[in-house]
Amino acid sequence: MADFEGPRDLQFNRGLIADPEAFARDANAASWLFLCGEEFAAMEGGMSYASVQAAVGESVNVVSDPPQLLDMDLARQHVAALDRLPRPTLVTCRSGPRSSAVIYLYAGLKAGATADEVLARAEADDAPFARSDELKAWVTQGLDELS
Repeated sequence: MADFEGPRDLQFNRGLIADPEAFARDANAASWLFLCGEEFAAMEGGMSYASVQAAVGESVNVVSDPPQLLDMDLARQHVAALDRLPRPTLVTCRSGPRSSAVIYLYAGLKAGATADEVLARAEADDAPFARSDELKAWVTQGLDELS
């Protein structure tokens, strides 16, 4: 395995979050980067940004859920938000693939890791984005363009 050890002090979700306050408390989270828009709050099992704000001291909402296409502008917004949020930090999307991609991209950028190192670690960790060619390409592009 390469030297890249993966994300530290960052946690993504692996499925819907039933209780945002419990999720934050269990993670001992100081902050939260929420990737969903308000449409998600109206869906069954959805969650609002207001519930995120109530669960942690600091939060940022960068809407990145479908049909929003992930691009380098969003990647820059994610990096900027994570740069200023205190740790430990939650990063969540609807069910985990996009949030895990954001975390591995960010951790790879901070560690100076290559795309191969980041993708190998994500696969070893069974990160949800590692099962999506589209998200792996986005992480690879971000590591190339934002480093």
